[in-house]
Amino acid sequence: MKITINGHDFEFEPGQTVYQVARQNGIYIPVLCHQEQIKPVGACRVCVVEVVGARNLVASCAMPAENNMVVLTDTERVLKARRLVVELLMTQGHHNCITCESSGDCVLQDLAYSLGVESPRFPEAEKVKPREDGNAMIVRDMNKCVLCGLCVRACNEVQVNQVLDYAGRGPHATVGPPFGQLYEQSNCVFCGECVRVCPVGALYEKQGRFQGRDKDLERVRNTCSYCGVGCQMDVRVKDNQIVKITTPRSGAIAPNFGSLCIKGRFGYDYVGHPDRLKTPLIRKNGELQEASWDEAIDYVAKKLGAIKGEHGPDAIAGLSSARCTNEENYLFQKFLRAVIGTNNVDHCARL
Repeated sequence: MKITINGHDFEFEPGQTVYQVARQNGIYIPVLCHQEQIKPVGACRVCVVEVVGARNLVASCAMPAENNMVVLTDTERVLKARRLVVELLMTQGHHNCITCESSGDCVLQDLAYSLGVESPRFPEAEKVKPREDGNAMIVRDMNKCVLCGLCVRACNEVQVNQVLDYAGRGPHATVGPPFGQLYEQSNCVFCGECVRVCPVGALYEKQGRFQGRDKDLERVRNTCSYCGVGCQMDVRVKDNQIVKITTPRSGAIAPNFGSLCIKGRFGYDYVGHPDRLKTPLIRKNGELQEASWDEAIDYVAKKLGAIKGEHGPDAIAGLSSARCTNEENYLFQKFLRAVIGTNNVDHCARL
C-alpha cells in the first residue's frame, strides 16, 4: 500500500497511522498528547495535517493511513492551525518558564519556539491554582497542565492503576484522582508513570526540585538493582550526586519500556545517605569496627574454614538475593557447592 506525504511516496502496512508512516520515514510532525505505548486520541490537535480531498485538517496521530492518500504536513494552513492551538494551550494556564522545572525539556515550550509564537494573543487564566506538594515524591502544578490526558491514559492503560481521570468541564476541567483527592489520599502507588509522560511542567519529581534542569544533568544509563527484572533507567547526576531518576518518554527499551515502580523511580536517596556503610565491619572484642576488604575477606574465610572443619560443610548455608545479577548468583551458588561443599543455598527476593 502506498501513501504520498509532501510529494514523496512511501509504502506502509495496514493499521499504521499517518503519523507513524511519516515518522518512520524521517518526516517531522509535532505531537503533544501522543505517546507510542498509549492509544491515540487526537486530543491536542498539534499534529494536524492536510489531506487532499478532505474538508478539515485531521489529527495525524489518530488518522489511519489509506492507500493513495495524499498528505501535506507543512502548508501555511497547517502551520496556522498549529500556532492557534499552541496559543490556546499557553493561555489556559500559567506557564512561567523562568522557574519551571521542565524548562528545556518541555514539549509546549519547544512547539512555541519552533512555530514562532512570541506571545499568545489571548489573556491567561485569571485563577492561580495552588501547587500540590504534600507527598515526598510528586509535585502537581495544574497551572501548567494542558489537559493532554497522557497521565490519565498512562495510569489507566500502561500501569492499570486507574487513579487519574478528567473532572469538570470547559475552563474548569482538570485531571487528578477522584473527588478532588490529593495523590497521597488516593490509591496512587507512586510509580511515577504520570511524571514520565507529562510533556510540560505540570508533574515533576519533588526531590529534584531546583537541583538542576535537563541540560545541567549528566545522563547515565543504568539497571535498577531493587529486583531481578533488570529495568533500564537513566540516573541523572550533577556534581557526582544523583538528582533524580528518569526514563525516556518514547523509544524506551525492554524489559520495562520506560515504566518503573516507586522504589526504582524515587528510592535512590540511600546512595548518598550519611548512615550508609562504606567499608566492611568486623567484630573485635565484642564491637563492630571498620576493616579493609582484604582483612574482612580473610576474617570470613577463617571463620567459614573453622566451622567446616569442626562441624562439616552442611553446617554452613547461604542466602543470595534477587537484586544481584544472574552472574553474581551463579558465582555465589558455585562457591557454596564447589568451595564449601554444601547444597544449602537458597535465595530470597526480599534481601
